[in-house]
Amino acid sequence: QVQLVESGGGLVQAGGSLRLSCVASGSTYTINVMAWFRQAPGKEREFVGAINWNLRVARYGDSVKGRFTIYRDNDDAKNTVYLQMNSLKPEDTAAYYCAAMKTDFLVLEGYDYWGQGTQVTVSS
Repeated sequence: QVQLVESGGGLVQAGGSLRLSCVASGSTYTINVMAWFRQAPGKEREFVGAINWNLRVARYGDSVKGRFTIYRDNDDAKNTVYLQMNSLKPEDTAAYYCAAMKTDFLVLEGYDYWGQGTQVTVSS
């Protein structure tokens, strides 16, 4: 089993930046891809981005391309992935969830493990 814990959410003004963290624990050796999703009230869950842990290749959702960056900590022992969010917009307001999966592919669904989420609110 793998446990995921997100942190770093909060309130920020439009145009500002925020960095989310996701720490994995447990059987982390089974993980090959870590991802971020978000869900706003009344809306479906949306893919934000994903990164292949070993290759460090990332893929992003269309709505965040050029503004958000996913990267992993260079210290393998930290088992941490970050989501750097720049040029935030009010429509980025949502609960952000970290997810992980065993497959190597940067897919949009089928993730094996999920965190509890962290709230991001962007004020106009």
